[in-house]
Amino acid sequence: MTALRHSYSCGCFYTDNIFIQEFHVHVRYTGELQFRRDYERLLSSRGCRTSEQFRNVLEMIKMEVERRRKLGEESLHRRTEISLHYKPLYPEVYLLQESFLAAEFLAAVRYSKSPQANIEGLLHHLHSIPGNGHIPDKRIYRLPVFIPEFCAKLVEELENFERSDLPKGRPNTMNNYGILLNELGFVDELTAPLCEKYIQPLTSLLYPDWGGGCLDSHRAFVVKYALQEDLDLSCHYDNAEVTLNISLGKEFIDGNLYFSDMKEVPVNERTYVEVEHVTGQGILHRGQHVHGALPITSGERWNLILWMRASHVRNKCCPMCDREPVLVKTLGDGDGFTSVGEEREQMVDVCTLT
Repeated sequence: MTALRHSYSCGCFYTDNIFIQEFHVHVRYTGELQFRRDYERLLSSRGCRTSEQFRNVLEMIKMEVERRRKLGEESLHRRTEISLHYKPLYPEVYLLQESFLAAEFLAAVRYSKSPQANIEGLLHHLHSIPGNGHIPDKRIYRLPVFIPEFCAKLVEELENFERSDLPKGRPNTMNNYGILLNELGFVDELTAPLCEKYIQPLTSLLYPDWGGGCLDSHRAFVVKYALQEDLDLSCHYDNAEVTLNISLGKEFIDGNLYFSDMKEVPVNERTYVEVEHVTGQGILHRGQHVHGALPITSGERWNLILWMRASHVRNKCCPMCDREPVLVKTLGDGDGFTSVGEEREQMVDVCTLT
């Protein structure tokens, strides 16, 4: 996944998919009249019944829109502050080494790179999560990724950073606790080589129809669940073509992931399957697969999330608004979109070399 020359988001990033946690609903906001027309009745049915409650929701949404507009600038500021003043507890965890990776994962990658590799053979190296109902195969796969010792060290490093008084960006409006790994310096030598050298050979076989062989950028972050903090995660889909969710520990009870169907399947036709977290193991799935996390009942759960993106897929249709993207140049990392000229370059750099 070579670095994109410029950073772009779709214009919908500033208006769509805003999560109102109190009422567990995602909304779109282009102005107060539009918002009242589209959501006043829905919010009332979910408990937002007084004018004061509605005003509070509007204020929260306006603040979120403004936060998103300043996101790139503020992220770059945090990244600079952290690079200048943070002293890592374990510097070695910032640089990917094969000794961090599980033997089963390495075997699956070696097979995927072999001349005879095909999807049927790869599935012998993975655990395919069985579906139910009308879709027996949900194309969700579990596989060991990291050894437990690396997971423990990584969590300790993240906890050390959390204890510092340095500025911290949070992953999104649904996760109040977690860390953006690009701001802490993990991307260039840990998550980028992990995606490029190890995960993409797998996704090229598992998800060729979702750009699995042409993933050219990613977003990496860690989420944390604990009592008195975030307990669960509401149903959603990701701003990604392919997602890898790796359990890092620590000790916890419950908090399983649950998957339904792709987002275009009507709600009343969806079927659900639960997937248990196992430390060091990852769950690989399509980003547009609707999913969530059940509440933990004790302990702490940390997960590393990789949203992997293919510009040649999302340049045609934004996965968040389902429209041709209106590109907006941004500071920072953007959301994996490219201009026309850059897309041609990326296709040559990535797709023809896999």
